[in-house]
Amino acid sequence: MIKKLLLCGFVGMASMSLQAQDDLDLLDDLGDNPNETTYATASYKSTRIINSISLENTAEGVLDLRISHRFGTINSGVDEFFGLDNAVTRIGFDYGIKPWLMVGIGRSTYEKAYDGFFKAKILRQSTGGKNIPVSLQFFSSVMINSLKATNPAEDLFSSRVGYTFQAILGRKFNKGTTVQIMPTLVHRNFVKTRAESNDVFAMGIGGRQKFSRRAALTYEFYYIPDGQLAPEYMNYSFSIGVDIETGGHVFQLFLTNSAGMNEQQFITQNTGDWADGDIRIGFNISRVFTVKKPKN
Repeated sequence: MIKKLLLCGFVGMASMSLQAQDDLDLLDDLGDNPNETTYATASYKSTRIINSISLENTAEGVLDLRISHRFGTINSGVDEFFGLDNAVTRIGFDYGIKPWLMVGIGRSTYEKAYDGFFKAKILRQSTGGKNIPVSLQFFSSVMINSLKATNPAEDLFSSRVGYTFQAILGRKFNKGTTVQIMPTLVHRNFVKTRAESNDVFAMGIGGRQKFSRRAALTYEFYYIPDGQLAPEYMNYSFSIGVDIETGGHVFQLFLTNSAGMNEQQFITQNTGDWADGDIRIGFNISRVFTVKKPKN
């Protein structure tokens, strides 16, 4: 069932992208001059959908302070106050170096992990002088697990490191609707059993549906084909939530089955199952600061 839903989402996006090439009135902010290039903007309210990186970049010279929080599972019952007694957090800093390039670092309490990333725009959706129907970006991150090792093999620094490589292909169809797909490769230098693969391929889909000037519904789903993860890990990650913009802040409130907050964790180390009630309430808070004003 999950495979069919994912396939339908991909096919639907592909067909809408082809149709949108001839439907230029979907972007209401297009200019009147056909020779002037107009770029799609404000695809999302934040640089992350929920866990996943979105099509948006932090503006040049802008620092984005991000605080992320995931409570325990709802099915833990009243003794754990339905998960609210337990939590994992991540504090991160994202920075826009150029309009097409952003970088970021973060630290999570989950596995005491440190992570860093960069994201570069390859194609940017536009009309007019340049008619490009979709945006294409490349994202790469590294994660270091700093937990105390339980055996000598895990104590090696190389065993603690993992990498993620992701292409982000998406389109803003109108002022309220954005969809993106995210083919992803996660490489883990060390795995504990032969049942796991060092290289894990996953396919993700995510998007936003705006329903008011300052609020939007967001969602993301990753599917990992069988035979790549240990039996205790789920082969999918699903999150759904609401973005609320309040001045310089963006507040994201959502439900997710993933505790980890970097790509290696929420894709390859996810133990939660929505069917069993392993659902976590979570939130992200984003606050931006202008560090350096661009020359133009």
